[in-house]
Amino acid sequence: MINFFSILALGFFLGMRHATDPDHVVAVTTIVTRQRDIRKSALVGAFWGVGHTVTIFLVGGAIILFGVVIPPRVGLSMELSVAFMLVLLGFMNIRSFLRFMPTDDHAHDHAHHHHSHSDARALVRVDRLLGKTFLYQGLRPLMVGIVHGLAGSAAVALLVLATIRNAQWAVAYLLVFGLGTIAGMMLITMSIASTFRLAGSNPKFFRRLGMATGLLSLGFGLVVAWQICVTSGLLTAHPQWTPH
Repeated sequence: MINFFSILALGFFLGMRHATDPDHVVAVTTIVTRQRDIRKSALVGAFWGVGHTVTIFLVGGAIILFGVVIPPRVGLSMELSVAFMLVLLGFMNIRSFLRFMPTDDHAHDHAHHHHSHSDARALVRVDRLLGKTFLYQGLRPLMVGIVHGLAGSAAVALLVLATIRNAQWAVAYLLVFGLGTIAGMMLITMSIASTFRLAGSNPKFFRRLGMATGLLSLGFGLVVAWQICVTSGLLTAHPQWTPH
């Protein structure tokens, strides 16, 4: 019984450490860039962690309980989904920054400028309207967490199999690992929001911050995609994949 609780405690703290992986931090930072409310930021982290935990538990549980073997090409494709997600998040932040850049009145005719300005106001109203809904705030980090869970589920399950022979203990470890990931990501998003609060409410600062995090996420995603497609050989006849 002591060993069992020791394993669970280890799983919880390893889950918290897992939340600090660079791709995880980059992804949630792009989401909470404009968020200065600590409670709402904690919810973002919780939703991300829940999505991550669901995937880890389902895929990892299938590997542990049913001996499911993931082929290298499938494993690399699961990890590539994280690269696509980072690129998408980065693109969304960059687009948001460019959308509200001031335009040159002399370079456009009055009608076109009025039309663009009206579109911008409409987009702002939609974003403000949807941004207050529980579904809008929760769905985005939840989906990002699910995708990140796909990339890490095989590695976590194989690590558990190598150290825990009892299948029930191993599944319990996955669940506690997920709870630790939720707690770790909540701490991360709360810390990010606290830092943003210290910066005040300067809109220019947060637009530029959104642009910076967008570029970081976009660049990081492209590097990960290159490593998977070229270095690991996803696009070749003999891909090489080591879960990590």
